[in-house]
Amino acid sequence: MVAASGLRWVLSLLFAVSVVYGVWRLVLPGTSAGERVDHALHAAMGVLMIAMAWPWGTDLPVVPQVVLFSVGALWFVAAAPFRARVGSRGRVVVAALPHVVMMGAMAWMVSAMGSSGTASDGGGSAGMHDMAGMDMPGGSGLASMSLTGAGSVATAVVLAIVLAVLGLVWLTRALDRARGRSQDGSGPEGEGAGAGAGDVVSVLAPACHAAMALGMAVMFAVLA
Repeated sequence: MVAASGLRWVLSLLFAVSVVYGVWRLVLPGTSAGERVDHALHAAMGVLMIAMAWPWGTDLPVVPQVVLFSVGALWFVAAAPFRARVGSRGRVVVAALPHVVMMGAMAWMVSAMGSSGTASDGGGSAGMHDMAGMDMPGGSGLASMSLTGAGSVATAVVLAIVLAVLGLVWLTRALDRARGRSQDGSGPEGEGAGAGAGDVVSVLAPACHAAMALGMAVMFAVLA
């Protein structure tokens, strides 16, 4: 989807940050089972976003990706109330919404880039060649393809703006927490990690989410 090789590498590095963080959290002692699912989904999203930036990503099957990220969005919605401590249920549900947005946006992007015939082999596993609603020579030097149709373009623009805002919020949070740690030597509690890793996680979690959201915002902007 991305024609400019420099931008491809920048985006790949951004998404790789989230992949490495997600895998690290998967194996980090003290991570709960529910959080392992969260981080597995984010790591998978990072891997597939990297793939989308490169030509070989168009060979990946569309339907399994759409199903994966649709289920991922439902997971964050359904699991949120069960993570709440007493009196914090609403706060936990609200905190889960950005992750729901990212999973839903990913599912929409893959679907929008899907082939017009969902099953070139008759099994619903077509890749993303011959994409419906796509203009293959992109309108700018950054894109190898772009959306056609006012509705699709408008959706991509809105998602790019929303993801950019989320990314900036997460980035600000990460910088604030890093500044707090450097000033007093301690930071906020980590998200379910052990005491030894809690301060590190409290900074890395929003930083890696910011990398993912900002990278996705750029991808949607290029797609539009």
